[in-house]
Amino acid sequence: MARTALVTGGASGIGLACAKRLAADGLRVVTADLVGADLRLDVTSSAEVGAAVAELGPVDVLVNSAGVLGPAGPLASVNDAEWAHTFAVNVTGTFHLCRALTPGMVERGWGRVVNLASIAGKEGNPGLAVYSATKAAVIGLTKALGKELATTGVLVNAIAPAVIETPMSAGSPPEVIARLAGLIPMGRLGQPDEVAELATWLASDRCTFSTGAVYDISGGRATY
Repeated sequence: MARTALVTGGASGIGLACAKRLAADGLRVVTADLVGADLRLDVTSSAEVGAAVAELGPVDVLVNSAGVLGPAGPLASVNDAEWAHTFAVNVTGTFHLCRALTPGMVERGWGRVVNLASIAGKEGNPGLAVYSATKAAVIGLTKALGKELATTGVLVNAIAPAVIETPMSAGSPPEVIARLAGLIPMGRLGQPDEVAELATWLASDRCTFSTGAVYDISGGRATY
């Protein structure tokens, strides 16, 4: 029987690329998003997540790709609502899905969780302090949960991309994207399919001795 993968943020960008690549690997893939996906899901709502999990049944692979960029500009200009919303989607949403799905994976003795973090969570991007903070939180959550589940057959890893050519980056201020792209030694933006290749390996039986890790896919930007 084919394994089932749930990909949040699966209607576009990295999430959609991951969904297509996982399907090509033979998985039954369910995409979740606010619009345009197999399943409408607001990841910030624990009630909606619980209902979705009950409807789906066993999920073997979870890709947490739902995310927002949040406010762009100086930290002093960020209001409470912008801070709270960015954390609700990027961090609390990831928490909700991990909490709901990993117990079943543990019970069955096999599972893979791939969380989408960012180079911003490791290095910090000026003008994107809230986004950077949320992705640092995703990295911390991944490392802790990976260690918690290390002997269960459930592996939890994160991917930290630099700027990827997606609808989210296209909606960012051009000067912000230009500055971030200028930090990439390869001299170009990454493509969603490139991230999906890494995510698919992390979600497979081919990945056996890695958990609680953060994989950079940054065109050489990462310094550690």
